[in-house]
Amino acid sequence: MADRGLRNLNQHLSDFGLGRRLGIDLPQEKSGSFPQPEFYDNMYGKNVWRSTYILSLGIGQGELELTTLQMANLAVIIGNRGYYYTPHLIKRFVSELRVIPDDYTTEHDVHIDDAYFDPVIEGMAMAVTQGTATSAYLPNIEVCGKTGTSQNSHGKDHSVFFAFAPRDNPQIAVAVYVENGGWGSTYAAPIGGLMIEKYLNRRIADNRKWLENRILEADLISKP
Repeated sequence: MADRGLRNLNQHLSDFGLGRRLGIDLPQEKSGSFPQPEFYDNMYGKNVWRSTYILSLGIGQGELELTTLQMANLAVIIGNRGYYYTPHLIKRFVSELRVIPDDYTTEHDVHIDDAYFDPVIEGMAMAVTQGTATSAYLPNIEVCGKTGTSQNSHGKDHSVFFAFAPRDNPQIAVAVYVENGGWGSTYAAPIGGLMIEKYLNRRIADNRKWLENRILEADLISKP
């Protein structure tokens, strides 16, 4: 039955930290949402809707809502092959005696066998080397990412990209969301790639300065 499949999907989404606040140290964190079977019962009538009505959820469309933080956390989960820690805002400790609260050191398992992450990671790596995210490609760092174009019925679409790097022993995960930025490859992917490069290499390579300048000079505020 469609509702049984949706409840099973929703349990996985909850394990991945979706549909609820992750608990980061910022006020007014949003939870995002995913639809329950009752939502479609009210929309179409009980026992009327089928799996074909909700296929768009599988590609992040339809009634599924994610925050940018949750997207970054999804990159963490994929890079870790199945677990994450509660996101925490910290730059450095002023004392080595400072103890990190247990809330931020507890591993959250998503209950998916790590073998299933391998083809997803391979696909994300290929998206950067030969797909829509080539602007995030770095010669000496294997970046794994995915672009997205969030459809917007009120104007230009939104540009989306999330990624982690390096592929083995990841050190950084990012999510970029540019309102009215168009395709994910237009702005979000290059911004994400530059962020990863700056973090891991501490500088932007000379042969990528043109890309950095394009982003710095772009008007991402007053775009229609």
